[in-house]
Amino acid sequence: MNTLDLFQLLEQNPYPGRGIVLGRSADNKKAVMAYFIMGRSENSRNRVFEETQDGIRTKAFDESKMTDPSLIIYHPVRHLPNGLTVVTNGDQTDTIRDAIAQGHCYRHALNARSFEPDGPNFTPRISGVVKPNGAYNLSILKSLDGDPACCCRYFFEYDAPTAGTGHFIHTYQGDGTPLPSFEGEPRRISLDAPDAKALAGRLWASLNGDNKVSLFVRFLSLDSGEADTVILNKHA
Repeated sequence: MNTLDLFQLLEQNPYPGRGIVLGRSADNKKAVMAYFIMGRSENSRNRVFEETQDGIRTKAFDESKMTDPSLIIYHPVRHLPNGLTVVTNGDQTDTIRDAIAQGHCYRHALNARSFEPDGPNFTPRISGVVKPNGAYNLSILKSLDGDPACCCRYFFEYDAPTAGTGHFIHTYQGDGTPLPSFEGEPRRISLDAPDAKALAGRLWASLNGDNKVSLFVRFLSLDSGEADTVILNKHA
């Protein structure tokens, strides 16, 4: 698989939807993770990321304009007591957290979940789990060619990430009506940014200016567990 330019992929796609990036820093000392959300409706765009004790949550920027919190208000990132970090595009973050607390794995959790009930889009649920040693898993739950009767579950596991590279998965191939779901394997991408601030700046600049909403980036030291975190919101 070719190593692709993450920023070019985003610049060429006006609406990738929600996206997860997981990988390893160029110095091979940090786990890299990023999550962004985009929106086309006023309800989707009326959100910000807010840091919590164990990660981040989405919340309404203007509570008076929030018309439907389902599917858009959730905890995208949770850092678990065992050192795992869970990153997802929905409330399956908590499904994974709870399953792991009960001694199960992320696959067990996601086998109980499906794509989002937002037909005709049937938005995929994308999820990532980062291990304390920097290895990571990605998954996508999506409908079979838009058929709500069949959920396809795909799991991708990366035991030994290469320094300066990662993988990128997102919900939509691009804009459209209905929105076309992501296809194929997570894209192998280059990660040469020296820190969270640099990566966040380039990612934010690459996302479509009308549709981008919020961005989270974290560089997590594999030795000390120290986290370098950046959150950017269109509604400052």
